[in-house]
Amino acid sequence: MLDILNTSPDWSGLVKPDHVDTPMYEDPAIFDAEMDKIFSRTWVWVAHISEVPDKGSFTLSYVGTQPVIVSRDRKGDVHVMVNRCRHRAATVCEIKRGKTSSFQCPYHGWGYALDGSLRGVPYTEGYADDFDKSSYGLKRLKVGIYNGMIFASFNMDVEPLEDFLGNARKWIDLFMKQGGGFPVKVNGEHQFRFPGNWKIQLENTTDAYHFPVVHKSFLQSLDAEAEKQFSFLEGEGFVEDLGNGHSVMVMMPELIDLDENLDAPIPERFEELAEELRADYDEAQVRRIVRAVGGTGFNLNLFPNAACSLSFFRILRPISVKETAIRHIAIGMDGGPEAGNRMRLRIHEHFQGPMGFGSPDDAEVWERVQRGSAGGPDLPVMVNRGLGIEKQSENGLPVGDVSAETGMRGAYRQWKRMMQG
Repeated sequence: MLDILNTSPDWSGLVKPDHVDTPMYEDPAIFDAEMDKIFSRTWVWVAHISEVPDKGSFTLSYVGTQPVIVSRDRKGDVHVMVNRCRHRAATVCEIKRGKTSSFQCPYHGWGYALDGSLRGVPYTEGYADDFDKSSYGLKRLKVGIYNGMIFASFNMDVEPLEDFLGNARKWIDLFMKQGGGFPVKVNGEHQFRFPGNWKIQLENTTDAYHFPVVHKSFLQSLDAEAEKQFSFLEGEGFVEDLGNGHSVMVMMPELIDLDENLDAPIPERFEELAEELRADYDEAQVRRIVRAVGGTGFNLNLFPNAACSLSFFRILRPISVKETAIRHIAIGMDGGPEAGNRMRLRIHEHFQGPMGFGSPDDAEVWERVQRGSAGGPDLPVMVNRGLGIEKQSENGLPVGDVSAETGMRGAYRQWKRMMQG
């Protein structure tokens, strides 16, 4: 079966309405095709605008397996370029982020401007007179920015970013209300890798079904009020397919719009913070900040590599068919109160941090999925929960209860469409 798959350019038969076939996690040829047909042809999240705040700012990122530089030039324009010298392929930057006036290859000294154009070549007399520096700039990608989120694509004919995001734009706008009246900023991150396929993590972001099992220790660490809030399988939440592979899982409907219900009682765990904020802000702003600090009540999955998850960004990077890198990016309020940002970091550490209650448990089960996929290669991976009992949104797309695998099915439909191309 695998030999037949490896010779076929059409992988779409691996996706069925209620399951996907195990080679999706196992076959290196499928992984290589995904890098070409998906990650090289659609919009991929590369950075948040706060990571390149000033002229000369840059940060390193990836599009699929390809290393890129995200930079802001002297005019303030944002660029995304392949981190590879056009001469002999060395990376021209190895510093994670910072400020600079140019990039220079450490091998032979070719120098590049912030927009990627080639500016300097040592000993130019060694080249023929028709050597044209304008033809040897860093390879540039198409750049799109929506509400502070920077996307890039190798496909210069890719659809407009706003069209690709489509129904997800509403949810991005809601997620960014976590600034509490201030701009959202990146507030640190931690990174890790797990030995598993990237789609295992993609599935997880809109999988509420696992929460009371995998995250039992997290639930036990909460006070009674917070524990009740996180017992969302018994609530009125839902999962909605947003099209183009995107989906949203609403766990706490009362926290969809952080600008609403500001008159609700302040949770006990935030009362001390509220009292500290009252020294500098009026009561209306205090309530807005406190509500923003706790995060939203939903996870938004953006195909193929980004998630706006409760109160942080989760970015996946495929490394190989059986290895994936994860960035958990804390977010805060740019120019907002120190006390509020400090509280957000403590919340982030509690669940997402390397010593937290959430990420280590998630990573273990992702690894076990990959190990288990080696057994019974003829057995399918089921994504049928909620199938047949879904409703339809106003956009005509499926909506399931909060434990439904609606989001996974939507992502795999997009995978199937792109892998047919």
